[in-house]
Amino acid sequence: MTDRRRPLVVAIDGPAASGKSSTAKWVARELGLRHVDSGSLYRAATAAALRTEPESARWTEASVLAAAAPIHLVPGETTFHPHLGDEDLEFVIRGKDVTSHVSQVAQMPAVRAWVNRQVQATAEGHPIVVDGRDMGTAVFPQARVKVFLIADPWERARRRLVQRLQRAPEEAEIAAEVDALTQRDAKDEAQTQQASDAVLIDTTYLTQEEQVERIVALARAALAGPDRPAA
Repeated sequence: MTDRRRPLVVAIDGPAASGKSSTAKWVARELGLRHVDSGSLYRAATAAALRTEPESARWTEASVLAAAAPIHLVPGETTFHPHLGDEDLEFVIRGKDVTSHVSQVAQMPAVRAWVNRQVQATAEGHPIVVDGRDMGTAVFPQARVKVFLIADPWERARRRLVQRLQRAPEEAEIAAEVDALTQRDAKDEAQTQQASDAVLIDTTYLTQEEQVERIVALARAALAGPDRPAA
């Protein structure tokens, strides 16, 4: 049963490139809440592991956790930033090397547990909007608002390339990105499950503004009424 005495948690899940992070940031702004990007912790751990051992075949759960030990989330005005010691990793974690290795790290149960503990700690006493892996299942099973975003793989690939290239991608580029996303989905399947009580939103034909409006409406209904709204 949902505990309404606890601060509001809006948990947004979905596969890679489904728009979780950018949508969650916008939702947080609309609601006046702070955004937590759990994926930034997986990426930060990956960046730390690459610095310690560039050959990923040699990584173990213990070695990745050791490399990630100095990582912590620093609160900003609207979100939390992953820091490695005193270094803000926000720019580093979006690079190609981290992106190509983050799925390997995300499949490590001990690393997932470490990420989940960090994310849960940020929600103590504070209402948040959070996106990433396992948010509505393992991390915040009693979240008052749970959303699972999906989109057609072609559209997910197109959106990712527009963001990365800052231009309209060609069909061949989209096709190659679809292949990469399909492989990523297969790797991430176990950690990308929809909670049974999550609201499913297919964003293929929605603008981001429309996505945000739907989630904000769910959150406001949760705040106003005794029960989570139905889909």
